[in-house]
This record gives sequence, C-alpha cells and structure tokens, in this order.
Amino acid sequence: MISNTLHTLALSCVAAVIGLSATAMADTSVVVSVRDQQLAVMKDGLRLATFPVSTSKFGLGDQPRSYGTPLGTMQVAAKIGGGAPVGAVFKHRQRTGEILRPNSPGRDPIVTRILWLRGTESQNSRAFSRNIYIHGTAEERKIGRPASFGCIRMRSKDVVRVFDSIPVGTRVEVVKASLKSALREVAATNRADAHAG
Repeated sequence: MISNTLHTLALSCVAAVIGLSATAMADTSVVVSVRDQQLAVMKDGLRLATFPVSTSKFGLGDQPRSYGTPLGTMQVAAKIGGGAPVGAVFKHRQRTGEILRPNSPGRDPIVTRILWLRGTESQNSRAFSRNIYIHGTAEERKIGRPASFGCIRMRSKDVVRVFDSIPVGTRVEVVKASLKSALREVAATNRADAHAG
C-alpha cells in the first residue's frame, strides 16, 4: 500500500514537471509481442494502433552483452529526437547530421526517434544501462522478424507515430505471448486495478 502510494506520488510529481496528469500517463501503455513481432499502443484500455516491429535476433534476456530483448514491464524513461527529420541518424543518442533513406545498403544505425526504456522488474532491471530502446531502423525490410541487437526496432514512419502519441513514463509490456492474448491480459489487469483504486 505504501509503495503504491509512493509510486503514484512519484508519477504525479513527474507528470507535473512535464505538464501531464498522472491519469494520462497511467492510461497510455504499449504492448510488444515477441511471438507476433508487433507493438500495440493502448489508451484507456483500447487499442489505438498496431505496428510491426523487430526484437532481438539473439533471443530474450537482460544479461549484459547478451543482446537479448528484455521481457516484462518497463517504462519510457526518455524521448529523444522530437522534431528530427525522418531518417536522421543517431549515435550515442545524439544526431550525427546524416539522414538515411529506408533500406540504405550496408547501413544499420538508429534513426528517426528513440524511446529509451527503463526496466521496473528484476528480469529487466538492466534495460536502461544496456541502452534498450524502441527506435527507428534503416533496415526496414527486416521489420516483422527478429533482427535487432536487443532493442525494439520500427519503421521510421511508425516510430514517429508512437513517439508522438505516448508520454515519458508510459508503461511498456514486452511479452512472449501473442498480441491478442497479451491485450486480453492487459485489459484484465487494468480492470482489476480500476476496481482496487
């Protein structure tokens, strides 16, 4: 009870600083299905949009240098690249000045937008220090199958839509299950949380 109260208070403080209500932050979420290689943006328990993604070609996990995509509940810790042109290349979360077209031969940088994730559970506690992001990729032809080095990759046009629709603090659930079953579980959790609050 006390930890829930402190968590809510912390979210309210963060929300006040960035100009959002804690309710707005809590009502928006993202669900990523590793099985389906899809990401859904949820608002008030309703699916707003679904996008194809690529998770790690090295499988799942959160060990250092494993290159796995961590499972579980995380949150968006930072949004980087707002206003950058589509295809803008980032290195160490800084724009390089280069802009790439999708599927540029021989290139695999982070492009367009970065949503930096922070793990909230022991199974993903290293996500932030491992620089696990949802980000645009120049290798759009590989979207829809595991192809990353741990991050969740998206097409540039899609990551812009997600970036613009979610605030810092948004909950991100990465699951092994199908998107359909994951969304049912999230909806059930949201209903239980609503009744408890």
